[in-house]
Formats: sequence, structure tokens, C-alpha cells
Amino acid sequence: MASSSTRREIDQISWSWREWMGVNSPGLASSNAAETGNGPTFGPEEATALYREVFDALQVPRRLSGPRRVRRGPFEIASEVFPAQFFSGDFVSVFDSSHSTFLALGDIVGKGLTAAMWSTHILGLIRTYSNSLDSPGAVLGAINRDLYLLGSVPLTTVVLAKLDWQNEKLSYSNAGHCDPILHSTNGKVEQLAIGGPVLGALHGAEFITGVIDFPAGTTLVTYSDGLTECRNELDQEFGVERLVNEVRNAAALGASKALFSIVGAVQDFAGGTPRVDDLSLMVVGG
Repeated sequence: MASSSTRREIDQISWSWREWMGVNSPGLASSNAAETGNGPTFGPEEATALYREVFDALQVPRRLSGPRRVRRGPFEIASEVFPAQFFSGDFVSVFDSSHSTFLALGDIVGKGLTAAMWSTHILGLIRTYSNSLDSPGAVLGAINRDLYLLGSVPLTTVVLAKLDWQNEKLSYSNAGHCDPILHSTNGKVEQLAIGGPVLGALHGAEFITGVIDFPAGTTLVTYSDGLTECRNELDQEFGVERLVNEVRNAAALGASKALFSIVGAVQDFAGGTPRVDDLSLMVVGG
């Protein structure tokens, strides 16, 4: 079931998007290995088994991430991760706890399999501590202690938010991540920076929790630096200013349409220039 579902999702994306987002055919990797002469040689059965194991490993962080499209009360939540390679160091997570919904988007320093393994560990910690601790800041503080005690862990940035959609409140804490963009019902745009340092860097670091009103019609956009640092053929970055403009233009579209409107704007800006970093995006709107 997982294989056919994932294939249907990939097939819905046009070839130009698949190439830019790094979703390449298995034949591309094998042909590159053959050209260099450095790739390992596998028999048909070994190659099939390896492909199956890699595919199953790719599903673990996705399952921990939760659904990519959900609705809670008047709010729609949409998120996507577009890896630069097969495995992503970016991660998202959406899950319910009591009467609220937790939202997380983060970035592990590095790429590939190692980063993906760490993201799976951190996704598990987020879910575990969110069930016992009330505020996002307290959750990040507990995760930071765990990572610091492990030692030699890759630095991790993350925004963790708790959406109380029944009372239209949002509490959040930002651990060294790109500041999310908040588009209010009156058209005001601000960035959410309250929080603390990157995870795993400082023993005993404190993470402050910010609390804001979040009425229906508000839009929150959380993203990784792979979006704002995406470059075009002139080596220019997309940047935060362009992103803010796109958020203003897409705020009334609803979360899912706004997400793909923003990603489409980044793709148009890049003009076919290959991405070198993972790209993740989460939009919450009502």
C-alpha cells in the first residue's frame, strides 16, 4: 500500500517539478555510478532488496511527520518536504495532543541518510515530550538536554508551535530556525523569533514560549533556509523579502493552495537552477 500510494503522489507532479525537486528516476543514479566506475556492483536480487530497504527507510520519517493535509476547526494545515537527495535533513510534524495540535518544522545540519536518521530520532522526541509537557519552550528544553547529553550530535534548528484551534491561540518557540512569517487578518506581517538557541549546542539552554492570538483568517508560514537561500542563474537568493511578498499574495488562497503558490514562485525564480539544499514549507491558514 505504501509503495503504490507514494507512486501516485510522485506521478501527480510534472516532470519539470520532479527534476527541480530532486525526485529522479532510479535509472539516473545507476547510470551515474556506471559512468564514474565507482559505484558498487549488485546482482538483481541484491539490488531489489536494497531498493526495498531504502524505500522502507524513507517512509519512517514521513510516517512520524503525520498527515500533510489536515483541518482542525476553521484552520487548514498543509506541509511538504522536498529533499535535495533521496533522504532529507528537513522534517515536519503535525499531530494532536489533548485538545490542541502541535506543529513542528526543523532542519538538521547536513543532508542524506545520516541527517534523516537524526530527524527520525528528533521527531520521536518531539512527540514524546509534547504528550507530557504543556508548552513548546518546555518541550524544546527537554529535547535540548537529551541531545546535549548524547554528545557529537548535529545541530538542529526547529520551530515548535501548539495551535489551540478551539480558543484561537497559538503558542510557539523558535530554536534558532528561520523566523516564521505571520500574516494577520488586518494585513500586518511580522516574524516570530521568540525562543532560544539551536538544539544541542548549549547545556541548560532556556527556550521561551511566545503566545499570540490566532483568529480565523490568520496565516502562518514556516519554512527552511532551503527556500529563502534558493538561487537563480544570476546567483541571487530568493530571500525573505520575496517570501513575504508571496505570503501576502497567497494568504487568502487557503493553506494548500498557498503552499504550492509559494513553492511555484520559488521554482520560477530559480529558473531551472538545481537546488543544493532540502526545502520544506508549512502553511497554517483559516
